[in-house]
Amino acid sequence: MLDVGRHPNIELLAYSEVEKVEGEAGDFRVTVRRKARYVNEDRCTGCGACREKCPTVVPDAFNEGLGNRRAIYSLFAQGIPSTHTIDADHCRQLNGKKCGICAKTCQAEAIDFDQKDRLLELNVAAIIIAAGYDVFDPSQIPEYRYREIPNVVTAIEFERLLSASGPTGGHLDRPSDRAIEAEIEELEKTATKSQKVLSKLEEEYGESSAAFYEKYQSGAYPDDEDRKKWADKYADHLAVVKPLEALKKKAEGFDVAKRLAFIQCVGSRDFRFYPFCSGYCCMHSIKEAIIAHEHGPETTSTIFGMDIRAVGKGFEEYKIRGGNHSNITYVRGRVAEIVEGPDNNPVVIYEDTRERKVKRQEFDMVILATACAPSKGIAALAKTVGVELDKYSFLKTSPLSPVDTTSPGIFVCGCAESPMDVPESVAQASSAAERAAEIAFQMDLEKEKAVA
Repeated sequence: MLDVGRHPNIELLAYSEVEKVEGEAGDFRVTVRRKARYVNEDRCTGCGACREKCPTVVPDAFNEGLGNRRAIYSLFAQGIPSTHTIDADHCRQLNGKKCGICAKTCQAEAIDFDQKDRLLELNVAAIIIAAGYDVFDPSQIPEYRYREIPNVVTAIEFERLLSASGPTGGHLDRPSDRAIEAEIEELEKTATKSQKVLSKLEEEYGESSAAFYEKYQSGAYPDDEDRKKWADKYADHLAVVKPLEALKKKAEGFDVAKRLAFIQCVGSRDFRFYPFCSGYCCMHSIKEAIIAHEHGPETTSTIFGMDIRAVGKGFEEYKIRGGNHSNITYVRGRVAEIVEGPDNNPVVIYEDTRERKVKRQEFDMVILATACAPSKGIAALAKTVGVELDKYSFLKTSPLSPVDTTSPGIFVCGCAESPMDVPESVAQASSAAERAAEIAFQMDLEKEKAVA
C-alpha cells in the first residue's frame, strides 16, 4: 500500500464514492463524490494526538465491533493515506454539542469542521471494479445461535481476535469473558465514585459507613433526613460492590480459549442461501487454527465440514501439516446445532458421517466459516456504472473473458466477480489492469495518429 501511495502515476481518492459514469470505452467521464473528512489531508500527519483526546467512544467496525474507536479515527494503522477522519454521526461538535477538543489538540491545525463534500469529474479510458465482498450474516441460521451464544463468532471476528493489532492484542480472550471484564470495569468506576461520596460523609460524621449503617438499620436516627440519605447512598454502594466482588472472583478463573471448533460452509453450499462454494474458507480455517496453535501450544482445533477443499499448490500438504503438527482434527460431518453449556461454553451437536453417529462436543469457542456474499452496494454500483449482475449478484462476466464485464471498457477483479482467495484476486487484478492498459494504449495511439 505504501508503494501505491508513493507512486507518481497513481492518484488515490480514498473516502470517495462514484456517483455517475458516462461515455464509452476510451472516453469515460466519471463523477466522484469526495466525502468530507473534516480533516485536511495535506496537513494531517497521522500522529493520533486528536484520537487520544477525543471523548466519544463508538464500536470499531474494522474490529467487527469487538473493540472501540474514537469519533475521530484512522480505520487501521497501515491505511493509506495515513490521515484521520471524523465520524460525523458521532462527533459532538458536528452534532451541535460543545467539544472541539481535537481541533485544540491538533498542532498541525488539520481539523476543519466546515469541510464539505466535493464533486470531481475524471476522464478515464477504462474502469476496473474491485468492490470486494460482504460476509454472510450467520444469524440467519438460527440453529447456530450466533449473537445468542457469545462465544460463537465468525471467522472474520476470530481473525481480529487473533491479530496482534486487534482488540485483544492477539490473545484469544473469549467474548463472554471480555463482556464480564467490561462489566467489572464499569462497576469499578461506579464504586469509586460512590466511595468518594461516602468518604466525605464519613469524614463529616466521624465514623465509617459500615458502622453507621449497622446503627441505622437497628433503628437509630429515625427522623434524621441527612443520615437517611447517607444510608441510601451506602445501600446503593453495597448494591454495586457485592456483584463486583462476585464478578472479580469469577474472572480469576478466566483463561484464553484453548478448545476451538471451526464450522465450514456456513451459508455457502446451502440452497437456502448461497449454493456455491466460497473457495477460500477451508484453507482460511486451517490457517487460523495453525496460528492459534502457534499462539498457544495447548490449543486444539476441530474443523467440521462436508469435505475439506484444499485446492491449490501445496494446499493439501498444508492441511496435513496442520493435522500432524498443530493439533487439528478434521471431522467429516454437518453440525446440526450449537447450544450453550456451562461457563458459556458452546456445545456442538453434529453427525460424524464416518462413524455414523450423532455426537456432542464442548468447546471454548466456535468459529463460523461464513460464505462470501456479494457486496451490499454492488447492485447500486452496477446500475451507476452500467454493467450487469449474474444470478448470484456478482458482476457478470464471460467464461472466456473473466475480467470483462457486459460493458466494453469496464473490467472487474477479485470477489466482485466471484468468491476467490488473495492470490487469485491478485492474478485477476493483474489481468484486469492489462486489459485496461490495452484500451488506454490504443487511445493514445489513435491520438498520435490524429496529430500526425
